[in-house]
Amino acid sequence: MLLLQPRPSIALGMILVASCPAGNISNFLTHFARGNTALSVSISTASTLAAIFMTPVNIAFWGGLYAPAQPILRQVAVNPLEMFVHVFLLLGLPLAAGLLVSRRWPNFTALARNPMKYLSLGFFAIFVLLALGANWQYFVSYVGMVVGVVFLHNASALATGYGLGFFAGLPEQDRRAVSIECGIQNSGLGLILIFNFFDGLGGMAVVAAWWGIWHIVAGLSLAAFWSRRTPFPQPLSAEMK
Repeated sequence: MLLLQPRPSIALGMILVASCPAGNISNFLTHFARGNTALSVSISTASTLAAIFMTPVNIAFWGGLYAPAQPILRQVAVNPLEMFVHVFLLLGLPLAAGLLVSRRWPNFTALARNPMKYLSLGFFAIFVLLALGANWQYFVSYVGMVVGVVFLHNASALATGYGLGFFAGLPEQDRRAVSIECGIQNSGLGLILIFNFFDGLGGMAVVAAWWGIWHIVAGLSLAAFWSRRTPFPQPLSAEMK
């Protein structure tokens, strides 16, 4: 970001998206990519729980380090505690309710899983399109910068996840899962926070909305590429450790 020097609102949009947990399609993409789906689900759950605390902290901390964005943070007076409450209501309660229902009524959970998945994706798509539509003029004015920073941001996240898995000595299936979990963010949560705490600030809303579209395109493309390639086998020496 310091190298790109984007406009303050666009920079805050990037920071906010990066502070969100893994997106709700990351598990499907990992499965499609022939990655470790169980690891993907575990990472999604852990990042969602951590986001209840870390999303408000990260936005306030990293946003405060980027000098051009500091006036916006002061103007909107983002309260990390208030944002924590919102994130808890949006992530913590639904996660707890889902775990409770799946434990007590497993048959109902199995029946409802696919319909709820498509319903949530439908609401997410509508939300993203409405956000883009409300800020269409801003998007048209800064389309080059928005598309460019989102592409670089998403590509670096996917590459970083895979690279960390590689240097940690993880099997190929695990690397694919970590890569996708790093590159697919819950931009729907980001949009809700933007409209609640930043009054739908144009640059932030456009970044989050475009990310919601682009990470699906990039994630599906990468998953389709990996789906045609058998994961590299774990070396025998590594398996014996």
